[in-house]
This record gives sequence, C-alpha cells and structure tokens, in this order.
Amino acid sequence: MKYKDSGVDIERAKRAKKAMIKHVKATWGPEVLSETGAFGGLFSLGRRYEDPVLVSSIDGVGTKLIVARMAGRYDTIGQDLVNHCVNDILVQGARPLFFLDYIASASLEPEIVGSIIEGIGTACRNHGCALIGGETAELPDVYQKEEFDLAGCIVGVVERQKIIDGARIQPGDRVLALPSNGLHTNGYSLVRKIVFGTLGLGLGDYVEELGCAVGEELLKIHVSYFEAFNKISEIADIKGMAHITGGGIADNLSRVLPDTCAATIRKGSWPVPRVFEFLQHGGAVDDQEMYQVFNMGLGMAVIVAAEDEDKITGGLRGIMDVHSVGEIVKGDGTVTLS
Repeated sequence: MKYKDSGVDIERAKRAKKAMIKHVKATWGPEVLSETGAFGGLFSLGRRYEDPVLVSSIDGVGTKLIVARMAGRYDTIGQDLVNHCVNDILVQGARPLFFLDYIASASLEPEIVGSIIEGIGTACRNHGCALIGGETAELPDVYQKEEFDLAGCIVGVVERQKIIDGARIQPGDRVLALPSNGLHTNGYSLVRKIVFGTLGLGLGDYVEELGCAVGEELLKIHVSYFEAFNKISEIADIKGMAHITGGGIADNLSRVLPDTCAATIRKGSWPVPRVFEFLQHGGAVDDQEMYQVFNMGLGMAVIVAAEDEDKITGGLRGIMDVHSVGEIVKGDGTVTLS
C-alpha cells in the first residue's frame, strides 16, 4: 500500500505549499532570518526596543469557514483571521511582529490553500507583520471531504512601560466605541441556523434590509483597529481596551476592568448595523441573547480619561467613527447595559 491509498497525497501537499510561497515571502522584511521550508521561523527584534515584552494570541474564525466553503471564496477568511488576532494583542498595546497559520483538511487543494494564504498575506502586509511560518495537514480520518479548519498564532511586542492592562482605570473614565461592520467572526453557528435554516435563504439571495446579497453580508471582513489604535496612542493615554468578540460587550469589557470598577454602557449610543436587526427578527432572538452572542456594532471598546474624549473624537476624524457609549463607575468589575 501507499500513503496515498489512505487519503494523504504528499505530492498534492507539496503543490499546495508551493502555491503559498509568493504570498508568504511578500510579507517579509529584513527581520526574518529564516527561509521557507525551515523547521522554525527566525525573527530578529534588533535593537529597537529598550524593555520589550512579547504578546501572543491564537485564534480561528469559527464556523464562518462553512460560509466561505459554501461561497467557494477563501481569501476573505484569511484576512479575518489576521485582523482578529491583531485586534486581540492591540488591547494590551502590542504591535504585531509575525504570524503563523495552521490549515488542516481531509485533502489539501492547492487552489484553496493558495487563496487562504493570499488573504493572510494581504492582511499581514497591511499590518507590517511577517508571515513567518505555518502548518498544512491532511487528516482524512479527522475531517470529512471538503471540510477544513483554519487557525492562526500572532506574536507582537510592546515596551513594558506601555503595556495596557486596565490597572489605571478609575471612576469617571469614559468608554468609547470603535464600530464593527457587522458580524466579524462570531456567532456564525446561530447565524447559519437563522439564515439558512429558519429563513431558508441562499448566499446569492438579495435581502432588502441588508442592501446586499446574503453571502456579501456574511463574508464581510473582520475590521482591524490597528490604524485607529496607532492614532489614539499618539494623542491620548489609553487605560484599557476590549476586543468585542464571543461573549459580547459585557463579557469582554469586564475582562479589563479592575475589581473596584464597573462600567455602564448606554444602548442606542452607537449605530447598530442592520444585519443584527435582521437576525433578531428572523430568528426571534431576545435582546439579552443578541448582546451576549454578537458585537452589536461595537467592535472595540476603548477606555480613556474624560478629558481625552473630545481629543480622540477629533483625532480619528477621517480614519474611523468613534462614539461615546458609557462611563466607568465604582463597582465590582461588572458591566451593565441599559
């Protein structure tokens, strides 16, 4: 017997890896010291930092993968993956250095792998982040035919004295919202149940309430807050940040609050994308569930001193909208939406 008889095609895997090389190398700068095919990626910090702290995160894009597979479009989920991971380390003040991806499937199709890596490479270049390595695996007895999984690991750096950890948050501080463009990468199991099950829609169906086809809405790329973060960092002191992903506003914002503080968030103080009303009505989902599962249009929460609020609003003009959505009060680390 041959390995191919068990479902693993080494030559096909080689073709898949060859298809990604140009997208990988396009993200490299002089800090990358290794070559493609090395067992480990080498990255030099150089002498640019006084007291550098590495910040790492790993994540996936959930069942949004299924929507991408249904649409036969794979470049957007690569960008989703990178942008999500970048946002996760931004909240601690870190800027991305390098990224590693993991793609596993029943069989590695070179065109699909190449498209995913193209998206990852595009997002990495947008952030000055090197795609330094990764893993592609054929696992025919783990995944059904045409199924695959995608994950990414990011490493960034921040000077120790500039770490954002929420410790300096105090009553009277303001909570600002940076908007999402929709679902980002969370809640897709519920979304698919509502859209494809309850409503019986297809990806190509145009929905008046959304102003676009279903597939266009569901594959919108997860927003990166990198540019907005850089601008805010130049003009104000960021005391805390929360990337609003699975668990919604309350669960994620509470992760950065000191035990002596709470946050009150005013519903209606930021615009909610139409997709959320569409899903709520279509699936008869109550308010509490919506705010627990989805970002509801609030993609990143930024906590600053009250005197910095207007400064940030003006400074982000032309870059990204920003909304004042709440305050920090005395409390026990909880978040209240009213």
